[in-house]
Amino acid sequence: MILTHRQVRDLLADHGLSPSRALGQNFVADPNTVRRIARLAGVGPGDRVVEVGPGLGSLTVALAETGAEVTAVELDRHLLPVLRSVVEPLGVRVVEGDAMALDWDEVLGGEDRWALVANLPYNVATPLVLDLLASVPQIDRMLVMVQREVGERLAAGPGSKAYGIPSVKVAYRAVAEVVGRVPPTVFIPQPRVESALVRLRRLPEAPVDTDPERLFRLVEAGFGQRRKMLRRSLASLVDPSAFERAGVRPDARAEELRLDDWARLANAV
Repeated sequence: MILTHRQVRDLLADHGLSPSRALGQNFVADPNTVRRIARLAGVGPGDRVVEVGPGLGSLTVALAETGAEVTAVELDRHLLPVLRSVVEPLGVRVVEGDAMALDWDEVLGGEDRWALVANLPYNVATPLVLDLLASVPQIDRMLVMVQREVGERLAAGPGSKAYGIPSVKVAYRAVAEVVGRVPPTVFIPQPRVESALVRLRRLPEAPVDTDPERLFRLVEAGFGQRRKMLRRSLASLVDPSAFERAGVRPDARAEELRLDDWARLANAV
């Protein structure tokens, strides 16, 4: 049974636990919300799912209900006994560890085509998503619940205020879209911000032909001074003639460039 708001509070009280601010813990306590996440993730029998930061297991139970094979990765050792008691009877495998420092090959067992579904805290959401896209190809799709502003940055396109370094790095390896919003009222404790559900699907290959290290060096420099024109923000990296070769306006600003614009500029350097 998926945990209700009252059951989450009772579990915390019975075990003398409280959400950790340091770990950015906000536990989902609404059956409709976690079932909605599982549905949007599109997982079911035959799928392998890894969840990061399961907490007390509310979303974990919803994922297990779909018939998927679920592995839950939890950092907080204080929560592990309660989490195990809730989800292991459903066949969920629980792994203790920090998702930012895991041996993912060991956790995923050499199998490919995993889905990641997770409620990610603000402080690790962007670096974790980018790291998994860059270095864990076994995970070919994700459905993550993150702070709304973070979600918008992951999925943003050129010209929007949210468009930035994470947007370009995601676009190099995946297609991302915001597929839903989640109000603060479904969490314990309630955050002060709205959350977003972001779906990411890994691309079979990069959509542009360029060296990613050179590409991202330019992107980081350009967005590091996003109010400046590119001829100024990239002055130390890009020769003026390279803008003409790439077909990129030197008076443009970083947020105006699409991924293919950045790639042409990187190739012209």
